[in-house]
Amino acid sequence: MLTHDKKPLLIGQVTALSGVPIRTIRYYESLGLLNSSGRTEGGFRQFSLDVLTRLAFIKRAQNLGLSLEEIRDILNIYDEGKLPCGEVKQKLEDKVNEIEHQIEELLTLRDELTGLLSGWDNFTGKRKDTICPIIQ
Repeated sequence: MLTHDKKPLLIGQVTALSGVPIRTIRYYESLGLLNSSGRTEGGFRQFSLDVLTRLAFIKRAQNLGLSLEEIRDILNIYDEGKLPCGEVKQKLEDKVNEIEHQIEELLTLRDELTGLLSGWDNFTGKRKDTICPIIQ
């Protein structure tokens, strides 16, 4: 049976394996999203192999519209030894509701712009006290 080498990864190796820039990894660590497992004698950060799973989760959650603060909340639940699926479900439902609200606002804006543009042909000249009567 093959065994995987459990040797800690240096930050450059994490970058190479995950595609996440070093600067971003340091930022995530400063926010508490990642924890290094220690440092080398030379002061380089070391990470366990599970950092790759966390980085993939963070990137996927960001792509779904979750903020880093929301992601940190989820990871904190996970770090307590609990499955954060309930929290994830709630945050994704909130995100859907937010998107639906944005769609409604955009549809209202579209209707307003369409109404303004429909009066464009009726514009008959320049008035001194207005910049553009269509908007004003």
